[in-house]
Amino acid sequence: MINFMKQVKSKRRKIKSVSSFFYVFLLINLLTGCATFDTLGESVSGITDYFRGGEDNADPPAVLVDSVPTPEIKLEVLWKESVGVGADEQSLKLIPVIGSGKIIAADREGLVQARSLTTGKLIWETKTEVHFSGGPGLGSETVILGSSDAEVVALNIETGVVLWKAAVSSEVLSVPVIAKNIVVIRTTDGSLFALDEKTGGKRWNYERNVPALSIRGTGSPLIAEDNVIGGYDNGKLMALKLVNGKYVWETSIAIPKGRSEIERLVDLDVDPLLINGVIYVASYQGGIAAISESDGDVMWRNDAISSHSGLGNDFRYLFLTDSESHVWQLDQRNGASMWQQKELHQRKLTAPAAYENYVVVGDLDGYIHWLSSSDGRQMGRVQVTDVPIDAKPVVLDGIVYVYAKDGTLAAIKVK
Repeated sequence: MINFMKQVKSKRRKIKSVSSFFYVFLLINLLTGCATFDTLGESVSGITDYFRGGEDNADPPAVLVDSVPTPEIKLEVLWKESVGVGADEQSLKLIPVIGSGKIIAADREGLVQARSLTTGKLIWETKTEVHFSGGPGLGSETVILGSSDAEVVALNIETGVVLWKAAVSSEVLSVPVIAKNIVVIRTTDGSLFALDEKTGGKRWNYERNVPALSIRGTGSPLIAEDNVIGGYDNGKLMALKLVNGKYVWETSIAIPKGRSEIERLVDLDVDPLLINGVIYVASYQGGIAAISESDGDVMWRNDAISSHSGLGNDFRYLFLTDSESHVWQLDQRNGASMWQQKELHQRKLTAPAAYENYVVVGDLDGYIHWLSSSDGRQMGRVQVTDVPIDAKPVVLDGIVYVYAKDGTLAAIKVK
């Protein structure tokens, strides 16, 4: 902590265009290595607003005009329910998941619910009093969540009964992933933990230093064949053996550039996608890249795009929300841009979900927007709440499920 305060004093002497107070405030919000400031980072929105266009940003969000565009599709809200307090206005990675014929979601205060996909009717509910911050992830018979208190909790997928709890090294701000009875947990201090799905016992863990400054959040790891693949805050992507955590390969996705530490941020906070043996990953200030799953070779890069929201895909294209809330369509083969949608500028859009002929994103005012996958034009929108939606929409059988920060869980379809 002493070293950190010395760094802050040094930065005060160097900065010219930003006030000293703002710079220190920004550093505090970016800090992930000091647990003392974790709670402060959750309770204020300075860094989020700085990067995503909040109320204090000089570049305000686009205003939605009721009569423009003329809706091309009609949308129906099938059902809408409440899952406790949701994220409780904090920056977390609580995303609903579908499995075993139900949709499962959790809130910040430890509530976990399973609901019917068709009606929203409550199937089971469990109150744990755990401060959930990442999840849920689904295993063969389990629901796995991580907490801000460095705990991992497993529940029975059919009943919601708590099966076990395990301790990890720090806060979990990513969705746990499970394969071959192994639960993989990514923590904010750069560690990966592999736990036994049935007992919670530790199989192995891998530690990696993180930069002093980074954007709050971590990308979820990806399990591909027998490897665990994850991105780090230094712009590197690494593969480890699922069974024992042994090193397989490492590659640089984003290379830090610029003179200031803020300019050199290149976090890989976006969850990677695996499609036909190719890993697609985006970074903040480092572009998007395609990597061979087998050996980590970079197949192509597109350095023009910065993202910390996320990726979606269909059979041929990638869809990406960038740091200005512009939505892009990219060719999976070479990263070439096909179209860019700028009309929802700085509306803090979620990662896009693609299905049929649509691309769906949520925004800062609780709206869900339907875009055309062919050219990005706005086709329709519906508001399910008046608070932000920051979780990527989940799509199954033509129904879009969304989860807002106030705990609103809704199912929507095109009529």
